[in-house]
Amino acid sequence: MSFQADFASQDYFRNPSAAIEKLRAQGPVVRVHFPIVGQVWTTTTQALADRVLKDTETFTIRKDDGTVAGLRWWMPKVVRTLANSMLSMDDPGHKRLRDIVDEAFRRRAVLGMEPHIQAIGDALADELFAEGSPSDLVDRYARKLPLVVISELLGLPAADRAKFIAWASGFTRFTGMVGFLAAIPNMLAMRRYMERHVETVRRSGGEGLIAEIVRVEKEGAQISGDEMVAMIFLLLFAGHETTTHLISGSVHELLKNPGLRDWLEADWSRLDLAVEEFLRFITPVQFTKPRYVRRDVDLDGVTLRKGDKVMAMLAAANMDPLANPHPEQLDLQRRPNRHIAFGTGVHFCLGHQLARLEARCALKSLFQRWPHLRLAVDKSEIRWRRRPGLNAIEQLPVHPGSS
Repeated sequence: MSFQADFASQDYFRNPSAAIEKLRAQGPVVRVHFPIVGQVWTTTTQALADRVLKDTETFTIRKDDGTVAGLRWWMPKVVRTLANSMLSMDDPGHKRLRDIVDEAFRRRAVLGMEPHIQAIGDALADELFAEGSPSDLVDRYARKLPLVVISELLGLPAADRAKFIAWASGFTRFTGMVGFLAAIPNMLAMRRYMERHVETVRRSGGEGLIAEIVRVEKEGAQISGDEMVAMIFLLLFAGHETTTHLISGSVHELLKNPGLRDWLEADWSRLDLAVEEFLRFITPVQFTKPRYVRRDVDLDGVTLRKGDKVMAMLAAANMDPLANPHPEQLDLQRRPNRHIAFGTGVHFCLGHQLARLEARCALKSLFQRWPHLRLAVDKSEIRWRRRPGLNAIEQLPVHPGSS
C-alpha cells in the first residue's frame, strides 16, 4: 500500500515542511508512487538519506545487467544515451568519468571566477526591466545568469544560448509520460548539437571544459563518444537548471520577508550563511535518482526487499528536526546548517562551489541594483512547475519598487 502524496502540487510547494511532516509520520521510509519511476520507497529522515547515498554496496543505481533505476524499456535510445552519464553510474564507471571531469574542472579554477560572475550579474540586473515592468525574474535573470556562466565555462558559443534556454525549458516542464515523450525532439536536437560541437573541438581545438575533456581524452582517458555527449548534457543542465531555481526561490523568500532582505543588505558578508540556508530551505533538487536495493535490508524497522527501488528525499532530510532544529523556519543565521542539498557520498554534486558562488553573486547584484524590488503580484498568485523532484517557480513577476 503506497502513501498518497503529490510532490508536484501547489499546496506541497507552498508549504513543503507540512507535507513532509505528514510523510515522516508514516515512518522513516515510506512507499510512494512517483511519476515515471513508479512504486518506490522514499526516505523521510536525514540519517536514512545519508545511509542510502553512502552505502553503495546495498543501494545501486544499476542492476548487474546494467539496467538503470528509473529508466523504462519504452524510453527511446536518445534518452538512454543522454542518461548514460556519471550520475547514472556506480563505481568503477562513475569514478572513471568523475575523475575526467574533476580534472577538467581543476584546470578551470572555478573559485577564481567570482569577479567575472559578479560582473555578469551586474549586467543582467541592469537589463532586468529593459523591456518594461513587471519583469519575470525567472526567465530574465535567474535563468540567464547560470546559463551564461556554464555556457562560458563549457566553451559553448554565446549565439547558441537562446537554443539552450528553449531546450532547458522543455526538459523541466513535463510531469508525466505524455510530457516526457513530447520532450524527445529537444533531446534529439541537443544530442546532434553536442556531437557536432565535440567534433569541431577535436578538429580545431577550443576553450572551456569541453576542450579540456577532449584534451584529457587525447591523453588516454577512457570515455566513449556517447559518454562525452551525456557528460556535456549533464554539465549544461545540472550546471544551470538547479541554480536557476535556487536563485529565484531565494529572491522569492527575500521579497516575502523584507526584514531578512534588510538584514542581508546591511552586510553582504552574510551571504555565505544565507545561501546555505536557502539551499536547505528551498532544496531545488528534492529527490535523488532512484536506486535498486541489492539485498534485503532493514531501514529503521522497515524491511526493503532485494529488487525494490528507493529514493533519498533530500527535501525531507533538510526538514528533519533531528538534523536542524525548527526546520520549518527560514533562519539566515542558522549555525550549524546540516543540509544535504548537494547530496552526499560518491555522487556529491560536482558543481557545489559554482552553484554557491552564482547564488551569492546573483543576490548581491540584484539587490544592489534594485534595493526596493518587490513582487508584482500577490504572493498567493506565485505558482510552481508541476515537476516532482524539482522546486521550480514558474514565473516571478517583479517591479523595481520605489524608495
